[in-house]
Amino acid sequence: MVQVYFHCSNTEGTLIDRYGAVVANLTEARDRAAQIMNSMIQTPGAEDWRDWVIHISDDDGEEIFDLPFTAILGKPH
Repeated sequence: MVQVYFHCSNTEGTLIDRYGAVVANLTEARDRAAQIMNSMIQTPGAEDWRDWVIHISDDDGEEIFDLPFTAILGKPH
């Protein structure tokens, strides 16, 4: 089990995850990232999520991987 953090960013700024989550492996981290992205996308508002990326980092602040929101939204046409 490892503590990971899910920071979200676009060209205008970054949303810092101060709490993180404990995951067993990379698959669980990716699944949790997808849940977070879905939750943000489904929140009512005018935000265009297509240029956002979620960055999954370890306890030391080292990025493990990132995932663009377009992975959930689909590719822009």
